[in-house]
Amino acid sequence: MDSVLVIDDEKNIRALLAKVLSQDQVEVYSAGTGAEGMQMADEHEPDLVLLDLRLPDTSGLEVLRLLRARHPEAIVIMMTAFGQVESAVEAIKSGATDYLEKPFDRLDKLRMAVGRALEESRARREIHRLRELQEKMYGADRLVGDSSFTRGLRDLIRQLAASEALTILVQGETGTGKELVARALHYGSARRELPLIEVNCAAIPDTLFESELFGHEKGAFTDAKAGKKGLMELADRGTLFLDEVSEMSAGSQAKFLRCLQERVFKRVGGTRDIKVDVRVIAATNRPLEQLVKEGRFREDLYYRLNVIPVTLVPLRERREDILPLARHFLAEYDAAFHKRIRGFAPDAERQLSSDTWPGNVRELKNLIERLVLLGTSERIEVSDLPRPFAAKGAAAPAVGADELQTLENLERSYILRVVDRVGNKSEAARILGISRQTLRRKIGA
Repeated sequence: MDSVLVIDDEKNIRALLAKVLSQDQVEVYSAGTGAEGMQMADEHEPDLVLLDLRLPDTSGLEVLRLLRARHPEAIVIMMTAFGQVESAVEAIKSGATDYLEKPFDRLDKLRMAVGRALEESRARREIHRLRELQEKMYGADRLVGDSSFTRGLRDLIRQLAASEALTILVQGETGTGKELVARALHYGSARRELPLIEVNCAAIPDTLFESELFGHEKGAFTDAKAGKKGLMELADRGTLFLDEVSEMSAGSQAKFLRCLQERVFKRVGGTRDIKVDVRVIAATNRPLEQLVKEGRFREDLYYRLNVIPVTLVPLRERREDILPLARHFLAEYDAAFHKRIRGFAPDAERQLSSDTWPGNVRELKNLIERLVLLGTSERIEVSDLPRPFAAKGAAAPAVGADELQTLENLERSYILRVVDRVGNKSEAARILGISRQTLRRKIGA
């Protein structure tokens, strides 16, 4: 139930407001002085405060300042006598949301003002709840693992998130959790209440890169019917996450370099410099230093991005994390799918721990999701694991004539298995030594 605190020295005003607002299912508290009002605010933490401008022991403006300091989430509406508009304006500048003139000649106007204020309070509470949920979902504690590397990574992310670092480069194989690190850096920082804009550089055509990143003015090109803010501008005071930054073309790299250096850019077709305060987190699964040596990535851009490097270790090099991660994903999906799977059989745990996990954490997560979704018993047995795990070390079974497959089907099955293990068609194509287009053609996707 919404709650309202009325602070007014006139007893009849307090009684009137209590009677009117209780009709709208609002819990009403009353106080006749500023001191009593602050005591009740501390005790009840109301959603809305109706505060008289003049009180017997202090001014309403002083109480307003105390409320803003001690209860910043509370909405305050000032109540003023006729002719005190200048003081009401000062109250608005000090943080009040609105003001009402006494005496109340129209109670419907009063109820509408209170209703709007309480709607805003509910919206604020929901935003606060969602922010807490995001911090819980994406905070450093979501980086599960017992290895020394993972413990150090959690500490590093907390340190970087709280710092003033504006450019961070996250490098690691596909599936090691680069996106999770970027979100932990954002939601653990003072920028958490502002946007996190995520963009996959490989998905933006070179011809559209400048317009997407910097925006454009109306009439800048044929289809520019209206002006549009770019991703840099949308991320102002927040974070811009550039995934697969290694896939930027040479032209896009050059355009991005100046912006990264100065956080200043012009929209396409514009003449005005736009300055932004943006934390840039870039991520790549390819070694940028090697690409620089090969002439495929600008050296100056590499050094601008590599101010604070964070390198993620593949799962095969931190095996202590495999079972904690598997158990974490099991609990997560068990709850999501309303199952009652309590754990893994010892031989299943041994098989999971012994694998090389070419797709890293993403591969492990996808596997556990599938096992939980299809699971019918209280624990995951080794026989529940896919054949590369369950049949490890076992003799190949005899194949009957009706089980023979064409070479094309065998090839398709193998490619699908690699895609499933890696979790990314581009990475699977690289491992197989074929183009992404060839991979799609062979699997019919």
